[in-house]
Amino acid sequence: MTTPTRDAVRQQIDMLVRAGDTKALREIRDQLRRKVDRRNLRERSRLYAHNPVGWVQERLRQTVWSKQREIMLSVRDHRRTAVRSCHGAGKSHTASLVASWWLDTHPPGEAFVVTSAPTFAQVRAILWRYIRRTHRRGKLAGRVNQTEWHIDDELVAFGRKPADHDESAFQGIHARYVLVILDEACGIPEQLWVAADALTTNADCRILAIGNPDSPSSHFRKVCLPGSGWHVIGISAFDTPNLTGEEVPEPVAQALVGREWVEEKAKEWGEDNPLYRSKVLGEFSEDAPNRVVRASDIAACRIDPEAKPKAEDLEPVELGVDVGGGGDETVIRERRGRRAGREWRAHTDRPEKIAPLVLQALKESGAGAVKVDSIGVGFGVIGELRNLASQGKHSARIVGVNVGEKSSQPDKFKNLRAEIWWEIGRGLSERKGWDLSSMANDDTTVAQLLAPLWDVDAQGRIQVEPKDEIRKRLGRSPDNADALLLAFYSGSRTRVRWL
Repeated sequence: MTTPTRDAVRQQIDMLVRAGDTKALREIRDQLRRKVDRRNLRERSRLYAHNPVGWVQERLRQTVWSKQREIMLSVRDHRRTAVRSCHGAGKSHTASLVASWWLDTHPPGEAFVVTSAPTFAQVRAILWRYIRRTHRRGKLAGRVNQTEWHIDDELVAFGRKPADHDESAFQGIHARYVLVILDEACGIPEQLWVAADALTTNADCRILAIGNPDSPSSHFRKVCLPGSGWHVIGISAFDTPNLTGEEVPEPVAQALVGREWVEEKAKEWGEDNPLYRSKVLGEFSEDAPNRVVRASDIAACRIDPEAKPKAEDLEPVELGVDVGGGGDETVIRERRGRRAGREWRAHTDRPEKIAPLVLQALKESGAGAVKVDSIGVGFGVIGELRNLASQGKHSARIVGVNVGEKSSQPDKFKNLRAEIWWEIGRGLSERKGWDLSSMANDDTTVAQLLAPLWDVDAQGRIQVEPKDEIRKRLGRSPDNADALLLAFYSGSRTRVRWL
């Protein structure tokens, strides 16, 4: 079948215009557009299929800084790329550039992109938000919705969050050039890694796994180990332009992690804290045997559950109050069922100022109980709160908790503090018994949960590092973590009733 000449096409269009046949005109327009798109694609493939950096610079008119360049070239050259990255390095933005380059330089029908993340909300709100921006900015082919990319009438990319144990999750996708992107890779279970591997069996397929190295027990950590067969790239905050001095445009610099934040976290968390290693250095930490709470357990509790809680799952509503003393901050933490919620804070140790703050938290949360650290200033706070109750200002139950007193299991724990930290902090984390995914001031609280050490005393009982020793060792007190533990403390026993 011969291709019509340009003059013949023009004559046909003139005839249709005179006849007013808009439907046929649209068909011709679409045919011509597809022909132009195919010609442009052939040219882009020739220029950029092996030059992703050039594609971003020339097609999108965007700057590519050194670590982005390293990631893009790794995807070009290696079948499997794992990127363990610090916070604020533009991980998901970089992944969106890779996905867009992949589809823009391979023919529709021969290329496909699959993305996944620990939750559907992360799939939609993080990576695909960047993909939509890139598509719009580059005026790329096709149309993109919240989690799908179509070119003509063909689906060429999608974002999915399959069931955690579904190894057949991505079956049925067949293309020569398949790219799988595992975003927030630390939270993706091993079965979905198996599913991703099953999609990428030929030499032209690729997997890009990228995320914060939060959990030492994750499959992501396994692929980042030497000898895994993956090409591994690490990004520390100290590798990023604001700390290396690498020249980038001001908008790029403003979007990346800054020196001030790094210095703040070194002081706030401590450089030996697992959270500092993950969020700042982009490195996995070991689950140290002498830490009360393990980083891998906490990481699992920070993944937002897909199922929305029922109303009864958000009961009881209670508050924990760690009273500041000696310059420490007073912290009030809300607990709703198994979910850690809001936080109220003030730099004061005066009961007459702390009590109104607790009253405010009671009104805003509707809590039915308040557990207060009763040592020192806390005793006065309890008195103030009970006075307010007698005046009809609230009806919450006020519980004083003296963590220095005897444990309910005196043969196992040195004191109540050790029991609370072990049974609640460690125990709930091990069993995924609390939901830390949406709590306020989350990184600070998690860093404090990971701070205390433990050992055994002369009688073989578990003892947890005293608060004063933590303050001396790290220069700060774990007030936020202590308030959280008090919120989940049930009084007569430390195992939460609904577990």
